[in-house]
Amino acid sequence: MLATLLLSPGVVVPMARLIESTWDDEPPATATKQVQNCVSALRDRLGDTEQQLIVTDGPGYRLVVTDEQLDLLRFTKHVAEARRLAGRGALREAVREIRTALKLWRGPALDGLASGVLAGRAARLDEQRLDAFESCVDWQLALGQHREVIDELAEIVAENPLRERPHAQLMVALDRAGRQADALKVFGQLRVGLAEELGIDPSADVCELHERILRGENRPQRAQPAPAGDLDRATEELAAAITRQWTVEAEMRSLHRPRPVPLRWSSTEREVAAVASAVLGNRPGDGPERLVLSGDLTDVVAKFRQVPSRQLVVLGEPGAGKSVLAILLTLGLLADPAPGEPVPVLLTLASWNPHHEHLDAWLARRLVEEYPGLANTAVYGEDAGLRLVLEGRIIPVLDGLDETPPGLHTAAIDALDQAVGSGRPLVVTCRGADYELAVRAAGSFLTRAAVVEIEPVEIEDAVEFLTARRRPGETRWQPLVERLRREPTGVLAQALRTPLMVDLARTAYANPATDPGELCDTARFPDRAAIERHLLDAYLPSVYARRPSPPARRGRTRDYDPEHVERWLSFLARQLEREHTRDLAWWRLDRAVPRFAVGLYLGLPPALLFALTGLLAANPVTAAVYGISFGLAGVITHSVGRRPGPQRVEATFTGIAGRFARRFAAGAAAGACLGFGWSLPAGVIGLVAVVFGLAVGVHVWLGTPLDVNRVSSPGTVLRQDRAAALSFTLAFTVSLGLFYGLALRLTQDEPTIQILDGRFDVVLSLAGGVAAALLGRYFAPKPGTVVYGIAGALIGGQVITITPGVEHTVLAGGLFGLGVGLSVCLSRAWGAFGCTRLWLAARGQLPFRIMAFLDDAHRRGVLRQVGAVYQFRHARLQERLAAVSPASPR
Repeated sequence: MLATLLLSPGVVVPMARLIESTWDDEPPATATKQVQNCVSALRDRLGDTEQQLIVTDGPGYRLVVTDEQLDLLRFTKHVAEARRLAGRGALREAVREIRTALKLWRGPALDGLASGVLAGRAARLDEQRLDAFESCVDWQLALGQHREVIDELAEIVAENPLRERPHAQLMVALDRAGRQADALKVFGQLRVGLAEELGIDPSADVCELHERILRGENRPQRAQPAPAGDLDRATEELAAAITRQWTVEAEMRSLHRPRPVPLRWSSTEREVAAVASAVLGNRPGDGPERLVLSGDLTDVVAKFRQVPSRQLVVLGEPGAGKSVLAILLTLGLLADPAPGEPVPVLLTLASWNPHHEHLDAWLARRLVEEYPGLANTAVYGEDAGLRLVLEGRIIPVLDGLDETPPGLHTAAIDALDQAVGSGRPLVVTCRGADYELAVRAAGSFLTRAAVVEIEPVEIEDAVEFLTARRRPGETRWQPLVERLRREPTGVLAQALRTPLMVDLARTAYANPATDPGELCDTARFPDRAAIERHLLDAYLPSVYARRPSPPARRGRTRDYDPEHVERWLSFLARQLEREHTRDLAWWRLDRAVPRFAVGLYLGLPPALLFALTGLLAANPVTAAVYGISFGLAGVITHSVGRRPGPQRVEATFTGIAGRFARRFAAGAAAGACLGFGWSLPAGVIGLVAVVFGLAVGVHVWLGTPLDVNRVSSPGTVLRQDRAAALSFTLAFTVSLGLFYGLALRLTQDEPTIQILDGRFDVVLSLAGGVAAALLGRYFAPKPGTVVYGIAGALIGGQVITITPGVEHTVLAGGLFGLGVGLSVCLSRAWGAFGCTRLWLAARGQLPFRIMAFLDDAHRRGVLRQVGAVYQFRHARLQERLAAVSPASPR
């Protein structure tokens, strides 16, 4: 019982939770009385005669302690301070601080307590300890203290045989201490353990570290700190980019036309917030128990700045306006920044998994994804995104905690509190019921955050918004207005209590020929749910009603048949629901197609070109070997493997000479190796080396966007990936097409190892297998390396006894180059998207011009743009469209 109170200091622990944590699922009939007796006994043991330590508070008890009285609070405080020091670059001080925190531990959390209810919280505390230890090791490795951490890491690895991060740290420490063999042994043990226990391989990062150790590249490097001015510039340009991004989005959502639905908020009544003294930074017991805040959209910025910690949780029911408040808060903070105030960055939380990624790491990754210019080290220095986070240059405005999987809610809240426990600013939005459920389930909450909840829309505010565009003498809204005023708690008023439904109602009945009074029909709309379903169903026909557009107006909306629109959007909504996501990314649309079908339409077109190559070069048998080998390789790779995401690059022609020289050398070496492998004449080998060097070297002009002002959007990401895909396609087509033609014509007859009556060359088979395996690794490491390696071995070993004529040689080389180029193109996000949209359009599931359709839906307000992806304007709309049967429209 004492443990339950200690885990929630300063928070009322209800009697029900105390009973559950003491007896699990079978409490006695006298449980309440026994808890009261135990509390009395605890007060006697602790000398709390005046009941100032364990305070009776409403339905439960509250433990009142200071930070120095409880090891948990001391640990959290020291860890937060250590992370702050590390963010400033003071790694030695950070190590000392976090070591002080780790010394507070004397064994596993809550050791000896058998409560099943507390087991989950104990596991999270142990996870926090491990995370702190791993951060400490990272800092010590950065300081060059490799030998000092080996023994501790070995113990942690033995205790956690499936935890990848300490294994990777131990591999680094051992290798840098000159014990490469031991480092490789650690990787082998991890790989075997993961395969036997979970049936998986180590992560890509650990595998990449293993390869660097094998190559001897894992050596300590002391990075030069970037000048402070670089980060100042990044901060300023980031603020300008965010302002433009969300100003445009606010206009798209018509938040200022004429103004959004009036939205009011106040401190929540739910038991999910810390006491006022913790939020305000006062001594326990000073002032009122509950923090009282209230306001509307006009003063949310001022009220946010009044909270000392600048931490705010915004709750509300679905459609209450949480995202709107987050957008307007972000723009308000940017419009009138206080001196030294961090830059607010609005991000959706749906992609964060707190079990796999620390909040700071996720924030840094998302910053670079949304604003790819931050990866430009020449302008902003190394790891600009991470430094912006660690040095407190941003205010994370995180929208949609409820959009993460429900099983992650408690872990996410705990991880958020741990990350910002030192007072870093933060804004989080979440559905009220989901947040309350998560807090009650685990007792975790943001210990320094003010928690407010958006209030239902007032009747008169709804009336004013609905009738704002009413013409003089127009009376069609009158029956609805009278019903709202006459029955303020009725079914209609309940349905129109959220800004979403009020806005949908105005949109659905914008046409003067419609009758909003039909919503008063209780026979047709007996309850709130029926009205909400009707408004959601009426939204698309209203938005896509045909209206004449001004001539030659850029960005004008297109005319679409509303039935087609509903079918297309319903298909997308169902796919997003199946993937449990809100993010509509064009490069993931192939997941809506059966995997085998994807393999067929991406793998067979290149196979046809390879078959024609074999026919021109030799005979039908060789053509069959070429076509079947590469066809199977392509189908298997694209059916099973996952291609990389889009590349976010743009052309740059300055400061590339050094990189071009290095890439040219690497390409020339690869070309020379191929030439020697096929016994080409020396002069031809030189030509092949030059062509391969140029093919590899010219890609240096595809670099990171020059600055932060390049904000990601679906269209820009598609154009950037298209440029990269076409560049790689051209390079592979020219280089390998030329090589194949020359090899076909000029390979010298030399003694080799031949089998099958001289029809198959083992040496050339090995060379072809290696070359094709490298190509397959570029397509999709798993299983592309293996299947393309086998295909290359089968093709490379074919002995062509008759040298074709010059015309056939040129054609065969061209076709082979086109086959390789097409394979490369279809392995990239843009190339696969092109085939996928053909498939989906042919089946009537989406229009052929998908991007134009999505952009049009964004302009109409059906979709919203969040960086490089689209989302439905609200989760309720996505859920409703997903429920529409594909066979029978509403």
